[in-house]
Amino acid sequence: MQRGLPLEQLVTAISQCCSVSKLRAHRLARGWTLREAADRLQALGCSLGPNAPRPDVVQLSHWEKGRQPRVAAMQLLTRLYECDLASLGFTPHQEASATLRQGTHTAEVRNAPAFEQGQAELLATDPLANRESAVRRTVNRTLAATTISPQQLDELDDHLLLLRQQYVYMPPETMLADLLDQLDEVRALADERQPAGVQVRISEQIAMLSTLVADSLMKLGRLSSSRAWYATARTAADDSGNSQLRARVRAQAAMLPYYYGPIDTAVRLAASARMLCRGRPTATSAFASAAEARALAQQGDTQGAEAAIRLALATFERCETGPDNDAFAFPLRRLLLYLSGAYTAMGHTSQARKVQTEALALYPSRTGIDPALLHLEAAICLARERSSTEACQLASTTYLRVHPAMRTHILEERARQVIQVLPPAAQRGRAAKELDQILALPPAQG
Repeated sequence: MQRGLPLEQLVTAISQCCSVSKLRAHRLARGWTLREAADRLQALGCSLGPNAPRPDVVQLSHWEKGRQPRVAAMQLLTRLYECDLASLGFTPHQEASATLRQGTHTAEVRNAPAFEQGQAELLATDPLANRESAVRRTVNRTLAATTISPQQLDELDDHLLLLRQQYVYMPPETMLADLLDQLDEVRALADERQPAGVQVRISEQIAMLSTLVADSLMKLGRLSSSRAWYATARTAADDSGNSQLRARVRAQAAMLPYYYGPIDTAVRLAASARMLCRGRPTATSAFASAAEARALAQQGDTQGAEAAIRLALATFERCETGPDNDAFAFPLRRLLLYLSGAYTAMGHTSQARKVQTEALALYPSRTGIDPALLHLEAAICLARERSSTEACQLASTTYLRVHPAMRTHILEERARQVIQVLPPAAQRGRAAKELDQILALPPAQG
C-alpha cells in the first residue's frame, strides 16, 4: 500500500485489501485501535448533550462487523470520521429505516389479521402476557445479536496464531501492545452472552493471550502485574474446561516463581500441570515434567529432579511436538533448555554443557532470548567449576550481544546469578566487577 494516498482512497484500499467493512477501514486508516475509536465516540457523544449516544467498544465492534447502528449512532459516526453515510458503508435508506422503526409495531398491529389483532389487544390488557411477550422478544434478540459467526472466530484464531508466532522472536515490550489490542477485541465478545461452544473458544483465546501478556511482563520485570495476569490466564483456562490448556497455563506460570521465587510455588504449579495431563503423552505433559524438574533442582531436591527429567524425556519421545515456531509449542530445543536449567542447578556441569550445545544448534537465527539464557547457564557452570574469569567474560559477551530491546530484566537477573555463584573472593575480582558494570548500563548503551 502506497503512502500519501488521500484518506478516502486509503479507506477503499484497506477495505478491499483486508476484506473489512468501510467503517472499520476508516478507523484503521487513521491508525486508531478499537478502544481509541470508542473513547473518541464517547467523548463526542458527551459534547453533544445528554441525549446523544455514547457507544462502547462492544457496540463499535459489532457495527464494524456489519450490525446496523441506530440513526443517532450513524450520525455520530459521520461526525467522528467527518464523512457521509455512504463513505461509512451505510445508505440513506438505512437511516430512514432506522428512523421509522419506532412506528413499525403500531403499523403491524393495525394491518394484522384478526387473530394477531386479538393478541395485540390481550397484550394491552394483561400485564403478565405483555411481560411474557416482551421477555420472549428480548431473549430472541439476544440469541440473534450475540451469536458470532464461525468465520469471525476463525479470524480471531488466525490472528492469535500470528501473535504466537511473532512472540517467539519479537521484543516483549513490542508484543505487549499487540497482545492487549487483541485481548480488547476478544473481551468485547466475552462481555455478551454467547453459545456454549463459542464461549469455550473465547475463553481459550483469553487464556492464551493472558499467558503471553503475563510472560511479557515477567520478562520486563513487572512482577506483580505478571502474577495478576497469570491468575487471569488460569481463570480463563479453567472456564474453558480444556484440560491441556489448563495444564499449559500452569506450567507456563511456574516460570515466574522459578526465576523470582518462591521456588516452592514453581514446584507446586508444575506438579499441578503434570497431574492435569493425567499421564497422557502430550507436549504439555512433557513441558510440565521438565518445568517440575528444573524447579525441584533449584529447590535442592536432586532425587526428585532426576525422576522428573526421566519422565519428561520418556513423555517427549512418545508425543507429537507440533510446529516449533509457536510460543505455545514445546519443541526439542525448549526441552533441552529446561534440562540445562535442571542440570546447572544440580551442579551436573558436564550434562548441562552437553544439552546446552545440542540446544544451541537447534535455534534459528531469528529467535528470542533462549540462546542467551543457555549461554548464561554455561557461564554459571564455569563459575561452579571455579573458572571465574572465563565465566564472567562469557556472561558479559552474551549480554552485550543481545539486541538492546531484548535485554530485559529476566536476562539481567540471570546474568547476575553468575556473580552470585562465584566464590566470595572472586565476586570482588576484576572480571566480576566488569560484569556488574555492564549489567548496570542502560540498554541503549550496551
